Amino acid sequence: MRFRSLGVALVATAALVTLPTLSPPTAAAADANLAQGRTATASSTENAGTPAASAVDGDLATRWSSAATDDQWLQVDLGATASISKIVLNWEAAYGKDYKIQSSPDGGSWTDLTSVTGGDGGTDTLTVTGQGRYVRLQGVHRATGYGYSLWEFQVFGTTGTTQPAACNTANAAQGKAASASSTENAGTPASAAFDGDDTTRWSSQAVDPQWVRVDLGSAQDICKVDLNWEAAYGKDFQIQASADGQSWTTLKTVTGGTGGRASYDVSGNGRYVRVLGTARGTGYGYSLWEVAVHTGSGGGTPPVQGGGDLGPNVIVVDPSTPNLQQKFDQVFAQQESAQFGSGRYQFLMKPGTYNGINAQLGFYTSISGLGLNPDDTQINGDITVDAGWFNGNATQNFWRSAENLAITPSNGTDRWAVAQAAPFRRIHVKGGLNLAPNGYGWASGGYIADSKIDGTVGPYSQQQWYTRDSSVGGWTNGVWNMTFTGVQGAPATNFDSGPYTTLDTTPISREKPFLYLDGNDYKVFVPAKRTASRGVSWPANAGGTSLPLSQFYVVKPGATAATINTALAQGLNLLFTPGVYHLNQTINVTRANTVVLGLGLATIVPDGGVDAMHVADVDGVRLAGFLIDAGAANSDTLLQIGPAGAGADHAANPTTMQDVFVRVGGAGPGLATNSVVVNSDDVVIDHTWLWRADHGAGVGWETNRADYGLKVNGDDVLATGLFVEHFNKYDVLWSGERGRTIFFQNEKAYDAPNAAAITHDGIVGYAAYKVADTVTTHEAWGLGSYCNFTSDPSIVQRHGFQVPVKAGVKLHDILVISLGGKGQYAHVVNDTGSPTSGTDTIPSKITQFP
Repeated sequence: MRFRSLGVALVATAALVTLPTLSPPTAAAADANLAQGRTATASSTENAGTPAASAVDGDLATRWSSAATDDQWLQVDLGATASISKIVLNWEAAYGKDYKIQSSPDGGSWTDLTSVTGGDGGTDTLTVTGQGRYVRLQGVHRATGYGYSLWEFQVFGTTGTTQPAACNTANAAQGKAASASSTENAGTPASAAFDGDDTTRWSSQAVDPQWVRVDLGSAQDICKVDLNWEAAYGKDFQIQASADGQSWTTLKTVTGGTGGRASYDVSGNGRYVRVLGTARGTGYGYSLWEVAVHTGSGGGTPPVQGGGDLGPNVIVVDPSTPNLQQKFDQVFAQQESAQFGSGRYQFLMKPGTYNGINAQLGFYTSISGLGLNPDDTQINGDITVDAGWFNGNATQNFWRSAENLAITPSNGTDRWAVAQAAPFRRIHVKGGLNLAPNGYGWASGGYIADSKIDGTVGPYSQQQWYTRDSSVGGWTNGVWNMTFTGVQGAPATNFDSGPYTTLDTTPISREKPFLYLDGNDYKVFVPAKRTASRGVSWPANAGGTSLPLSQFYVVKPGATAATINTALAQGLNLLFTPGVYHLNQTINVTRANTVVLGLGLATIVPDGGVDAMHVADVDGVRLAGFLIDAGAANSDTLLQIGPAGAGADHAANPTTMQDVFVRVGGAGPGLATNSVVVNSDDVVIDHTWLWRADHGAGVGWETNRADYGLKVNGDDVLATGLFVEHFNKYDVLWSGERGRTIFFQNEKAYDAPNAAAITHDGIVGYAAYKVADTVTTHEAWGLGSYCNFTSDPSIVQRHGFQVPVKAGVKLHDILVISLGGKGQYAHVVNDTGSPTSGTDTIPSKITQFP
């Protein structure tokens, strides 16, 4: 609430409030206030009575005000590129102490025109020099405990000889996909308002508010909207535009409408156009014979182009590439110990045979073949991960990957000594595979999928491992938790006496999308869903589809969230090239079957407390191969799949999340209440590591606080290969029905300061994996939770797992472990299972619960 601030301003400006408009101050003769009446948007508004538009309406009695946080902005679209000479800010009592004025040609990339520090409110007149179509006030620090508040935001300058874009006479909406908040009956669908036929109509139910909208298919400059009302018309309504179909900008507000035919000149950009009725003119609903949308033919923001080169950190090689070994060695020398560095690299190997190669992979380095099948790219040599940088300890060999190639190891066995977030996918090893570091030091991994290992896999010191839909020539030993689904040659289950849990098939799988070459053209292959799968998916690749690179926005370092969202709104997929991407807006994935694919552990960092990515409740989105790194300001949810209350059926075409990793802290302070929240039904989570950092920079119980790792609210969600660690409360909280997890690895937060800090509901410690009391059906296999309470080794956690005792809730092969006696578990599940034992690092197990 802001009553105090508003009251002060009204008293101070009482003599001015009666003036209907604000007279602009004197400027250069050719200059004019280019902002008045233009489309304005903002990062936030305090309430519905203080919209962005009020700062550019020329009225001193209306204002824009923001939410009460520092990083807020207001921007105006001047309609065309202008030479900007002066900015005038008329502050309300809640003013900006430190702020910037910025311009942009496209609303995406911004240039500072001037910076103000130590502002004192009132009226600020700023002389600037620059060009742009968009002008923005970017707040840095507020002067009061309220938000930023402006009576008026004026931009003076000239548009030169540039003429405004011509408004096309063609109807850009005709025949396009339409939807509505409701329909009166089956004979009055939303599509009837966009079919070009004045004898068919859309009509709504007889309540306020109601809306009808159209998808233009791509982002366009919108210059005019024609409405042809039937007798049941809208008295008060708004015409709105949106890039993503979720966040709407009002282009025109109409009050006291009288129906019939009307045309409205507007200015804005969007893929979606909506007529939002707020008050009906009759006792019936809203009814429109036709809605026509006209767009500009030139001068607007150009569309985002698909395709193009893959940027500087993608290294494409072939067997004839000179000094190839040197290229691998140079990147490895830089990345070997750069655990929290900013370097990101992707090696892409064209089909062919490579001899005598040893590709050592350090942090944030990926290697992939560019054939349609692994055997198209043959390496007579090795792809090696070892732990020399960490004195033979492989427990921190994170964030690297290998994919889609064949290896004939130089000594018969390849070494892949990794920990979490290091997938080994779609690989043919023509020999054996050693998962331990040289010297058999500690190791804590890992994940294999869709791979064929002709020889024996030796995990040796690996504490846990999950292998899916593969074939192996043999498997030796293991430490605590080795889980297999759909693996030909896997060892039989022996969890009562050993580490193995084996399921003959994987219930649902769909392999990760991958980049390949078709002749000289890059394409992305998107594999099809499989059920009850077993063994590798190649070489048949049955049921998949290929997408040309022209259907992807190739995202490169420096790209803005605005441009990324525009590309998505145009219908493009995303291919993130290696880099670190700081974003000031949430990435909104709203189209069914969108592919978001990362190369080289591309890293997304949400700044200013925004969420990193939201996925709509639509079919078949593929998220794969990237890292989300929490920013210094707290985000509510880093990745959200489906909005709250989502309930659509996606069983035939689920959204998949594969090799998507989340980090909170470690590279610097990071904060997020939730890492991943899944609200949609039928989602498949195939290999993720959600990690609240226990080492690195910005680490502390509150410094990198993150309460929840994974929340599942959707029904029929499947997780295969779930790694979640160190969260302040529940690492996994599962509230959806009929959920399934195959393999879970967890460590509780090392830095819990004492038992009191983690006591809730009379229970000491938050379970690593909690199934909500309301759930009636849930099943999980191969689950492990470890404690290492280094801040207070006297903590005795009640249990590792907490589930309702119901016939439909079943857990198989579960264990808890105290690492060297740093804290203990009293039980395994609820109050069942033996306590962990002293300083002996020995599992306490249950093979079946209940």
